[in-house]
Amino acid sequence: MSPKKFKSSPKRYHPKGLTILYEDHDILVIDKSSGLLTMGNEKASVNTAHYLLNDYVKKGNSKSKRRIYIVHRLDRDTSGVLIFAKSEQAKRFLQDNWSDFTKTYFAVVEGSLSVKEDTISSYLVENSVHKVYSINNPEEGKLAKTKYKVVKENSDYSLVEIELLTGRKNQIRVHMADKGCPVAGDYVYGEKQKGIKRLMLHAAVLSVVHPETKERMKFEAPTPNVFDRLMK
Repeated sequence: MSPKKFKSSPKRYHPKGLTILYEDHDILVIDKSSGLLTMGNEKASVNTAHYLLNDYVKKGNSKSKRRIYIVHRLDRDTSGVLIFAKSEQAKRFLQDNWSDFTKTYFAVVEGSLSVKEDTISSYLVENSVHKVYSINNPEEGKLAKTKYKVVKENSDYSLVEIELLTGRKNQIRVHMADKGCPVAGDYVYGEKQKGIKRLMLHAAVLSVVHPETKERMKFEAPTPNVFDRLMK
């Protein structure tokens, strides 16, 4: 069963800083740009994907009761596929089944990984300044598993394809740093580098089951050109 026919809002209502990949009555899928928050925090409440898309679904009518619901998040500096729900029921279905969905990322990391294909496992905890790190104690941390495969290498960097097996905060960034190959442009878990102006992490593919039709759907966001330039 396919989703009911849906007519999207006119282009004039489309928000800047993100690209709408797919929309129907139940879900809204975007390609988020690096630098845009998923949702508001104490420092920013307006320039976020959540705020912009809430405004978008209202179609310029501030009194409209239409709204979107956050299903998951991407870090501010991570780009790529981000899905929102249009109802509490759709949100609940997606979140309840989130561990069964496929999430594929691409990252440019510093240096060369000695093992070209592996699964990294650790328990993650967050300290008082909100930095996440790995420990070996399952009673104190949350299990995080990251599957990776090196796709391409040059003298300075490696392009890595990553399947997120769990969804912990900063998981990929911590695990790559644990391997001695932090994500390029990551000044929290690595170092600032000349000429790299963004975190080189991109959510490329998200495969989910549609909350209404139960059809398997796959959404893709092309890897930014800067990834190719860095790997030349």
